[in-house]
Amino acid sequence: MRSGASKLSKMSDNGKDQIVKISTKGEVLGQRSVITDEITNLSAVALNDMEVCYIPKQHIQDSLHKNVEFTKDILLHMANDLKLADDVIVNMAEKNVKQRVAETLKYLEDNFGIDNDGFITITLTREDIANVVGTAKEACIRTLSSFKKKNIISTDGKRIKIEDKKALYRLIEGF
Repeated sequence: MRSGASKLSKMSDNGKDQIVKISTKGEVLGQRSVITDEITNLSAVALNDMEVCYIPKQHIQDSLHKNVEFTKDILLHMANDLKLADDVIVNMAEKNVKQRVAETLKYLEDNFGIDNDGFITITLTREDIANVVGTAKEACIRTLSSFKKKNIISTDGKRIKIEDKKALYRLIEGF
């Protein structure tokens, strides 16, 4: 991806989309299905205007066979993706909804930055945030409202600004 952002999601058995990753500039999408020669089990949806590069499957497969450094880079990238997936599984099991929402807001600000008004530049729907966190939309909305009442965040429509980073970090740590 040359620019923009997309959400990668997987449809669960009960028909709910679980967002597994927010992808940004410089990331590769779809490499696992190309390497395994399987149909992908993820969907990618643009969150804003994107510029992407298409690399033909055969070109990637030829490079994997002929270029050891390329193969190593792909393996390292996939190993990093597995590590991130492991972290998500642990977070789902060990952290409560407030911690996961706080962590998601920190992740969004750290990875996408803030605009001139201090709002996180990427705008997600409350349902998207809930799907990243792994909770019901209503629980996500209640949690965000609680953060707002405590002046940890402020909102303007769908836009979110972190007002009290220390309080947010304490929430992430479970305090």
